[in-house]
Parts: sequence; C-alpha cells; structure tokens
Amino acid sequence: MSAAETREKLLVGALRTLTEQGIAKTSARTVAATAGVNQALVFYHFGSVDELLAAACRHGAEQRVAHYRPRLAAVTSLTELLAFGRVMHDEEKRGGHVAFLGQLLAGAQTQPGLAPATAAGLDLWVDEIEKVLARVLEGSPIGEFTDPAGLARAVAAAFIGLELYEGVDETGAMSALDALEQLGGLVGALEELGPVAQHAIRLRLRKVRRQAASLDVP
Repeated sequence: MSAAETREKLLVGALRTLTEQGIAKTSARTVAATAGVNQALVFYHFGSVDELLAAACRHGAEQRVAHYRPRLAAVTSLTELLAFGRVMHDEEKRGGHVAFLGQLLAGAQTQPGLAPATAAGLDLWVDEIEKVLARVLEGSPIGEFTDPAGLARAVAAAFIGLELYEGVDETGAMSALDALEQLGGLVGALEELGPVAQHAIRLRLRKVRRQAASLDVP
C-alpha cells in the first residue's frame, strides 16, 4: 500500500470513527482499527490524533462542497436555495457528515487544537453559500438590506444546529425547516411584484433601517 493510500484510509477512518463513535471514543487505536491499519501509522503520517482529525475535517469538507458545487451553482433564487438546503440536509444526515462536524465542534471546546481546522472546514461551506446568496439576492427587493457573508455564516450554523437538534426533537427540527421554506416563499412573492411595488418596499425598508440606526446613536 502506498503512503497516499494509507493517508486516505486514515482520513476516511477518522471521519467514520468520529461520526459513529463520537469524539470521546476517537483515538489512534479506534481510527486505525476502522481504517484497517497499524495505529503507529497515525503518528507516522499525521503526528497526532488531533492533526489527523484536523486533516480529516478539511478533507471531508472539501469533498462535500465539491459534491454540491454544481447544484449550488444552478440555484437562481433564495426560494430554490432554501428548498435545496432541505434536500442537502437529508443527504448529509444519511451520510453522517453534519454529525461529524458537530462532534468536531464539541471536541474543539476542550481540545483547542481542533478549533482552527474545524473553522476552516466550516469556512469552505460558508464561502460557497455566500457566493450563492450574493448572486440570488442581487436585484432582490431585500438585496441591499442583507449581508451575504453574515447570512452565509448564519445558514451554516443553523444547518449544523438543526442536525444536532433533530437528535432530541425531530418534530421541532422539521418545523424549523418548514419555517425556513415559508420564509423563502415570502421572499419569492416579493420578487414577483412589479417594479413600482418593489420600489415602495425598498423605500419602506430604508426608512426602517434609518430609524433603527438612529436608535443606536448614544
């Protein structure tokens, strides 16, 4: 087996072990057993278990983002994006990929070495979502009142949070997804209004923004 093949087996083994057994039971021994290699190879190729998990996070995120990139590029509206988000949620749930990120986030609270890699993995998702949001919100009645970068981070955080929430309250998580789709429908309805109505909405939103800004002035 080549060095590249061994590294790949360890990365896949780390992803699977963390997803199936959780951060508390993830060790050089359990990862090596899952990968079917000697545990000494964990340290030979990665130096430590934390470094292996960091590399696995980046590896997993790169694979998943690349998998969805063509479909995200085809999204043309916020309504479509929210609908696709539900499809992606179901696919990622079945594959255990969001559970993996959830375990890394939990582990990063007590193992600071995992935090940068976990954030980098999430950033891959955020960057991709931000591109879609910037595109679909351009020209929308609410486009000038939204921050695609901040909204992308909120979407990514909500995606992971809903996955974890679903484990204790599946009905509540489904209700949250339904509410997001309803929000998408509302935005879609606004986008279908004529130019006069859209102009009136923009004026009203600008007024509300000015009033909110004035309240922040000491």
